[in-house]
Amino acid sequence: MRLVIAKCSVDYAGRLSAHLPLATRLLMVKSDGSLLVHSDGGSYKPLNWMSPPCTLTVGEPDSVQTDAGITETWTVTHAKTGDKLVVSIYETLHDSAHELGSDPGLQKDGVEAHLQKLLAEQIDLLGDGHTLVRREYMTAIGPVDILARDAQGASVAVELKRRGDIDGVEQLTRYLELMNRDPHLAPVSGVFAAQEIKPQARTLAEDRGIRCLVLDYDAMRGLDNADGRLF
Repeated sequence: MRLVIAKCSVDYAGRLSAHLPLATRLLMVKSDGSLLVHSDGGSYKPLNWMSPPCTLTVGEPDSVQTDAGITETWTVTHAKTGDKLVVSIYETLHDSAHELGSDPGLQKDGVEAHLQKLLAEQIDLLGDGHTLVRREYMTAIGPVDILARDAQGASVAVELKRRGDIDGVEQLTRYLELMNRDPHLAPVSGVFAAQEIKPQARTLAEDRGIRCLVLDYDAMRGLDNADGRLF
């Protein structure tokens, strides 16, 4: 991973257009080719980013850019959409590279692991005719919690959380982008399943064609009869 702290401006051009004016920011270039632009605020979420597959090229500024104080330009181009993220660097304050090695991935806590096991055993909660292919289906970027097939035999990838937020939707989106490139799996639809799904996460998921499923953990364990409730 390469970490660069620089005074820069950022322009995104493609399906959407966005501009970040000149300021000091952290630029993260990951080994998968992605670029993330962070400020010293906003918690974990980058101000802008480009996800793989993409390529980064570093160029020399033209005379107009040089007169404006730009020392170099980074152009990140998405291989499929052609969208571009252009970073105009005025001054580099820090530049370092670090080898992080392979990551073991997120370890599920007890409840998430149990939810995965229960949903695999009660796969019909996804809908009539669904069948389990396997739990922890491995991809190049990590394991999908559950791979299933619907009544028509189409692939379904399920991401499980206790509390579903935007991060979980983004994670499932990355899995779906990768899995849909595999002709043996495509087309692959997504299901975001959790005990509780935040409104923002639901909105993002539905906008991306991902189905949301709220799971009743007690009912799945046989501790609560949902059909027998008065309220």
